[in-house]
Amino acid sequence: MVNLSRFSLEGRVALVSGGSRGIGRATALGLAEAGADVVVSSRKLPDLEKVADEIRALGRRALPVAAHAARMEDINRLVETVVAQFGTIDILVNNAGTNPAMATALDADERLWDTIVNLNLKGLYFLGQAAARVMKEHGGGKIINVSSIDGYRPEHNVGIYSITKAAVVMVTKSMALELAQYNIRVNAIAPGPVSTRMLDSHWFALPEEEARAQKADLAKMVPLQRIAEPDEMVGAMIYLASDASSFATGETIVIDGGMLLSSAPWVH
Repeated sequence: MVNLSRFSLEGRVALVSGGSRGIGRATALGLAEAGADVVVSSRKLPDLEKVADEIRALGRRALPVAAHAARMEDINRLVETVVAQFGTIDILVNNAGTNPAMATALDADERLWDTIVNLNLKGLYFLGQAAARVMKEHGGGKIINVSSIDGYRPEHNVGIYSITKAAVVMVTKSMALELAQYNIRVNAIAPGPVSTRMLDSHWFALPEEEARAQKADLAKMVPLQRIAEPDEMVGAMIYLASDASSFATGETIVIDGGMLLSSAPWVH
C-alpha cells in the first residue's frame, strides 16, 4: 500500500536559491504546499518579497533574503541567516543560475566564462557545501541541484552554459558519494525547455514576431510538442525533497518532454 505521507514536507525548512521567478518560484511554492517553511534568495529583494507573501498565504513561514549566489560572503551570510531564523536547513534547492549568453567557442571571452562558471558551478558547489555542513550537524538533509539537458547535449552558441550544466551532474554525483555517510542525499533535475525569462533570453535581440516564431519552432522539436511550464518541475522536486526518495542519491532526473530522444539539434 502506498503511503502518500512520505511525500509530506511538514516541519521541514527549505532554502531555494534563485527563488524569485521561474522554476525557483514554482519550487518554493510547491515545497510550501507540501508543508515546508521556505527561505527564498536571489539578488533582488522586492521580487523575493512577493514570493514570500505567496508562501505565507499558503500558511507556511517564509523569509526572503537578498544574496548573490556567486559571492562567498553572500553564501555564508545567507546560510547563517537561515539557521539564525529557522534553526536548520533540511532541504536546499540549488537553482540560481545565469542566462546562457550567446557566444561561440571562438568568440567567448574570459569575462563571460567567469560570469557563468562562478554562478552556475562555483556558487552552486559552495552553497551546497555550506548547507551540507548544517545538515551534517542536524542528522541529514536533501540537496537538489538544477542542471539542464544542455549538460547532456551541448546547445549551439551557449557552450560555457552547457559545460557548467554538465558539471552540475558530476557535482551531484561527487557530493552524493561523499555526503551519504551523513544521511545527506544529493540529487538533481535536468529540465528541457521551460517557459521562463531565461529561455526567452535566447531571442531577446530579435523582433517580437521572429522571436515568437523561433520559440514555436523549438516547441515542435520536443516530442510532446510544447514547452514546459515551471510548475511541471515541481513534482520531481517534492519527490527528491521528501522521504519518498530515501534511497535515491547521486541521480539526475531528466524532465524534457522527450527532447533528448529527438535527433534534431537545437540551433539558433
